[in-house]
Amino acid sequence: MPTGSTEAAPAPDQDREALKRHRVLFRAVARRKNPRLRRTDITVTDERVVKRAVKAAALGNAMEWFDFGIYSYLAVTIGQVFFPGGSATTSLLSSFATFAVAFLVRPLGGAYFGPLGDRIGRKKVLALTMIMMALGTLCIGLIPSYAAIGFWSPVLLILFRLVQGFSTGGEYGGASTFIAEYAPDKKRGFFGSFLEMGTLIGYTGAAGIVLLLNTTLGDEAMLNWGWRLPFLIAGPLGLVGLYLRVKLDETPAFQKFEAAQTHGGGNSAVETEAEFSHLSENAPKKKIGEIFTQQWPTLILCIALVGAYNITDYMLLSYMPTYLTDTLHYEESHGLLILLGTMAALMCILSTVGKLSDRYGRKPLLMTGMAGFFVLAIPSFLLVKQGSVPAVCAGMALLGLSLVCLLGTMSAALPALFPTNVRYGSLSIGYNLAVSLFGGTTPLVITALMDVFDKNVMVPAYYTMGAALVGVIAVACMKETAQQPLEGSPPSVATKEEAVELIEAQTTEPRF
Repeated sequence: MPTGSTEAAPAPDQDREALKRHRVLFRAVARRKNPRLRRTDITVTDERVVKRAVKAAALGNAMEWFDFGIYSYLAVTIGQVFFPGGSATTSLLSSFATFAVAFLVRPLGGAYFGPLGDRIGRKKVLALTMIMMALGTLCIGLIPSYAAIGFWSPVLLILFRLVQGFSTGGEYGGASTFIAEYAPDKKRGFFGSFLEMGTLIGYTGAAGIVLLLNTTLGDEAMLNWGWRLPFLIAGPLGLVGLYLRVKLDETPAFQKFEAAQTHGGGNSAVETEAEFSHLSENAPKKKIGEIFTQQWPTLILCIALVGAYNITDYMLLSYMPTYLTDTLHYEESHGLLILLGTMAALMCILSTVGKLSDRYGRKPLLMTGMAGFFVLAIPSFLLVKQGSVPAVCAGMALLGLSLVCLLGTMSAALPALFPTNVRYGSLSIGYNLAVSLFGGTTPLVITALMDVFDKNVMVPAYYTMGAALVGVIAVACMKETAQQPLEGSPPSVATKEEAVELIEAQTTEPRF
C-alpha cells in the first residue's frame, strides 16, 4: 500500500477544503495560460485523498477475496462435511460445483449493481456489496453439517454461496472503477495495482488461517468444527471494510458527470426532465440497454480479456492447492506453504509492475503475461509433477511471474475500456460474465477433465494454454490507454505544475 505522511489522516472536510484550494489556484493559473479553458477541463488530484481511496478499495477487496479464498482452500473438507456420500472424487466435484454456483449468479449481481453504481454513485454500492458478502460468508460458518440436518445442509450452503456470488458481482467492477477515477492519469497503473494487492492479501490471509488450523487442530477437529472458524471471522472483517468505504467521498469523475447531468442549465420542463433522467426508476434498464447496444464490441473484448485472465488466476491461486493435495498426493500444509510463498513474492513486485505499465503501456505487460502462460504452462507443470519442493517452487514461480504481469495491469486497463457514464455497469457485466463462464468454473472443469482423461496431470497446463491463446488475441485487439484520460472524463493530473504543462502543451501559439 502506498505510504504517505506519518501525520494523522485528515478529516473528509479538510480533504474537501484542500481540493478547493487546489482548484482555485489551478483555475487562476489556467486562465492566465488559456482564457478559454473551462475549469472542468482538468482535475488536479490530492495525493492524500487518492491514497485513502486506494486503501479503502483495496482493503475492501481483500475482505471479499478472503471470503472467497476460504472456500477454495477448504474445498476437500467442505466436500466431506456437506457431500459425504460417494467417492472422494464425487465429493470434491460436488464441492467445486457449489463453488462454481456462486459464479453463475455473478452476472446478475453485475447487471444489478453496475448500472446502480452508474446511477447513484460508486461509494454507496461498494458499501452494500461489502455488507452482503460478509453476511453470506458468516452464515456459511453457521450451517449445520449434512450429518445433522441432511438434505437441507447443502441447500443452505448453495443459498449463501448465491448471496456471496450476487454481492461479488458488484465488487471488482466498482472497486477498479473507484480507483481508476480517483487516480491521476500517469499513475493509474501504479494505484490500480493495489486493488490486486488486496486480492492477494485476501487469498494469503485465507490460506494462512487454513494452514494454521490444519496444523494445530488436525483432520478430525477440522472436519467436526475447525472449518467453521475462518468463515466466522468474516463478520468483523466486513465491518472494517464497510467503515473504510463509507468514510470516503464519491469519485471526482462521477461527481463531474453527475453535476453535468443535473445542472445542465435547461429551463424548460423537457430539459429539466432530461437533466434528471439518470435518477429515474427506469434508468438501470436504460443503462443495460445502452451497454449491450452501444458498447457490445468493447464488451466482447472485455469478456475475452477477463476470461483468459481469470482462468490463469483461479488455476494458480484457487485450484493449485487442491491439485497438489488431491492429484499429486502432497501434504495439504506443504501445498499451502508453497502457495503462500508464491503469493508473498507476487505482492513484493506487484506495484513495480503497475509502475512499468504506466511507463511502457498496458499492452506490453498484458502481452508478456499471456504469452508467458502459453509458453511456460507445460514446463511449469512438468516441474510441479516432479514432486520435490525445489521443482514445485520453480514451477509455481514461472506461473507466478506470468500472472503478476496481468495482476499489476488489469485493474487499470479494464476501466479505461468504457466511458464514465456506463463504466461501472459495463465493466461489472463484462467482467462477471467472463468470470462466471470461465474463471469460477476453472477448478470444476479441470477436475472433471482430469477424471475423463484418466488422471492426466498435464490437463491443467493444456487448459491454461488455451486460455492464454485467447488472451494474446484479445490484447492484440485492444487499444493502448496508459497515461491517457479516461473516456468521458477530463484529464487528471497529480500536481498543479503538471496541469500547467498540460495546458501549455494544448495551447496553440499564434502564427504571424
